[in-house]
Amino acid sequence: MNAPGTQMRREIREIPDAVERLLAAPEAVQAAAAAARDLDPAFAVTVARGSSDHACTYLKYVSELILGVPVASVGPSIASIYGAELKLARSLCLAVSQSGKSPDIVELARTAERDGACTVAITNNPGSPLAEVCAHTLDIQAGPERSVAATKTFVTSIVAGLMLMAEWKQDDALRRAIHRLPDLLDGATRTDWSEVAESIGAEQSLFTLGRGPAWAISNEAALKFKETCQLHAESYSSAEVLHGPVSIVDEGFPVLCFAAADAAESALTDIADALAAKGAKVFVTSARASTASRLEHVRTAHPLTDPISLIVSFYAMVEQFATGLGIDPDAPRHLKKVTETL
Repeated sequence: MNAPGTQMRREIREIPDAVERLLAAPEAVQAAAAAARDLDPAFAVTVARGSSDHACTYLKYVSELILGVPVASVGPSIASIYGAELKLARSLCLAVSQSGKSPDIVELARTAERDGACTVAITNNPGSPLAEVCAHTLDIQAGPERSVAATKTFVTSIVAGLMLMAEWKQDDALRRAIHRLPDLLDGATRTDWSEVAESIGAEQSLFTLGRGPAWAISNEAALKFKETCQLHAESYSSAEVLHGPVSIVDEGFPVLCFAAADAAESALTDIADALAAKGAKVFVTSARASTASRLEHVRTAHPLTDPISLIVSFYAMVEQFATGLGIDPDAPRHLKKVTETL
C-alpha cells in the first residue's frame, strides 16, 4: 500500500497510536481528577479557540451529563483585552490549547488561577506558557502535528478531558470504553464516506448537524470544511436547524449529520429524514434513518466515545475531498499552524 500523500493524512493515521500513548501515561490525569474531587466545584469554565473550543464544547456536555457540573465558555478577551475579574471561587477552569502559546488563552488561565479557580491545562506542549500558569497540566501526547489542520491534537484533547472526567467520576464503564478506543479509531480511519464528497460536488455551502456531545463534532467538521476545502459550512444543533436555517435548504442541498448512540439519536435522525424529505441530500451516522442516507460508522459501545470515532471518519473523508479538489489541506490559504491572539 502506498503511503498517504499529505501530512494531514499521515497524522489522521497516527491518531490511534497517539491515543494509546495518552492512555499509557495516566498519572497527571489521576492527579487532576483527585484535585477536582476534593474541590467538588460548583461550576466549571473553559477557555479555548478554534478546534480546541470545539473540544471544550464536547467536554461541557460530558461534565453536565455525568458529573452534574455546569460549564460555561469564557471569552479570552475578558482577561486579555478587558482586564475583568471573575468570581471563580470553587470553580474548575479547563484551558485547552495545542500549542499553549496564545497570549489571550494564557492570560485568562493566569487570572482564573488568581481569581480562585483550580486550573487545568490540556496541551500538546507541557513546557508552554499555558502549562506554567496552570495548577495541573495534561499532556495530550499527540506528538508533532505539522499540518495546519488539527486532527491528532483535537482527538487527544477530547480524550484527555474525557479521561479526566471518567477518573473524577470514577466511572468504570467509561474508563473501559476509553481504553478500547485505539483499535476502534483505527477502524474509523478506514470507513468509506466518499459518497458525502460526491454529493457535495460543486456545491459551495452545506450544513453539518449534531446534538449533545455530537454537536461539538459537527462544529469541528464545519470548521474543517472551511479550512481544508474552502467550503462555506455551517454547524447547527439539530434542534435549531428548523428555527430559520432550513429556509435555505433546496433540492440537493448537502447536509451531514453526526449521530451517536445516545438519547438524542432518534431526535436527530427524525430531523435528518425531514430535511431529506424537503429535497436535501442528507447523510447520517445512524441505522435508524428511513429517508436520509445512512453512513458507515464505528460504534464504541458507549455514547460518550461514539462522537470520537465519528470525527476520525470525517477527517479521513475531508482530507480526501480536499485533495480531490486540488487543495493542499496541509497549508490552507491565509492560515498558519499556531495563531496567537491578544
